[in-house]
Amino acid sequence: MNIKCAVAFTCTSVLLGILGCLTARAAEADIPSVPPTTLWTTCVLDFDAKGDGETDDTAAFQAALDAAAKKGGIVYAPAGTYRIDGALSVPQGVMLRGVWEAPHHADIGKGTVLYATGHRGNEDGPPFITLHQSSGVRGLTIFYPDQIVTDIQPYPWCIQEKGMHGSVRDVTLVNPYKGIDFGTHPNELHFIENVFGQPLRLGVFVDQTTDIGRIQNVHFNPHAWERAAHPSGGFDPRILWAYLEENFVGFLIGKTDWEYMRDCFVIFAKIGFHFVNTGNGPGNAVLTQCGADICPIAVQVDASQAHAGIAFTNAQIMGTVIIGPENRGPVKFVNSGFWATRTTNEQVINKGIGTVTLSACHFNDWGVADRDAPCIRITSGAAIIQGCDFMNRSKNQILIEGAATAVSVTGSRLRGGAKIDDRSDGAQVELAGNLTQ
Repeated sequence: MNIKCAVAFTCTSVLLGILGCLTARAAEADIPSVPPTTLWTTCVLDFDAKGDGETDDTAAFQAALDAAAKKGGIVYAPAGTYRIDGALSVPQGVMLRGVWEAPHHADIGKGTVLYATGHRGNEDGPPFITLHQSSGVRGLTIFYPDQIVTDIQPYPWCIQEKGMHGSVRDVTLVNPYKGIDFGTHPNELHFIENVFGQPLRLGVFVDQTTDIGRIQNVHFNPHAWERAAHPSGGFDPRILWAYLEENFVGFLIGKTDWEYMRDCFVIFAKIGFHFVNTGNGPGNAVLTQCGADICPIAVQVDASQAHAGIAFTNAQIMGTVIIGPENRGPVKFVNSGFWATRTTNEQVINKGIGTVTLSACHFNDWGVADRDAPCIRITSGAAIIQGCDFMNRSKNQILIEGAATAVSVTGSRLRGGAKIDDRSDGAQVELAGNLTQ
């Protein structure tokens, strides 16, 4: 008799996978089922981790990680609250895995929760978790129970990578001082996916990346801490918002050899996305469906590679985009929307010597603090503006000044008339096919 076997792979909170039993037809033939098979290498409970939120489980976790180091594999931490007073090192080829299956905001007591308690006040201490080549963390919620919103103290990096193929997936970073560091040490091919939370000074840092890194579905929002059910909770969120607006940078991107970013979001930051040269050289990045909401500076490009630069597609920008005077690379926004905050004047300022391109973008409002401010200010370099819609008919649209070299405005809707002011030292300005009603 021809018997067909079905094999199912089911991800549960206890196992990464269980081989399914045989089909009903096979069962009728009295063929025994395949026994369950665990795919982890070690479990922290086997090394006496308590998971009670009070006992220091640092040694138990590290012993489990070290036990997996020889062959690599998965170190499993079941649902529980594990207090870690020290620091953890994830060996090469090892994944520290919890049971996070959805972001934990309202109740951090669910799933696999790590309480990070060590090195309060010491920003230069060892990272809470250090990743090595081809290692990673997945399915964890990390909370700093001793951090107080009225007295925010520095801590070391929450997660830091050394090497290549570091991976951070399905992680909630409730309130670290600094989140994910893929920049202090040389690295390649990192992967960050499905990360939620609210770091307090810096969310993700990328630098010294010599081969393509990927960052996707990373969402920084203060309600990750505001809504966390914890005995020390209950604080005025306005205190946190004010701190973030003065101190927090969502994404700091330095040297990269292409960085692909998708579905990344930050709100209430001092700077949403900041592109810099820390001394290792400039980078380049392609960002799709990314947004910076209610940020005084939504995007700041101080450095990018001259041949590639920075490209945003389908972006949502609530704040100002600033291209700094040292930037040489092209900066592009395509099919993107711009809105103003309570302090927004210009939506885009180009001080660099490269070219800014704005294509199929719409600008809802600008000139909030200073009504005479233009929507776009070109003080240096060049600008190509095509197919854009300036939706406020009563305010200045484009100012060309100083060392600007060339500006082209074509096929755009300049409502209320073309309010374009050329005060440059001799820039070439071309206007064609624009609508002024």
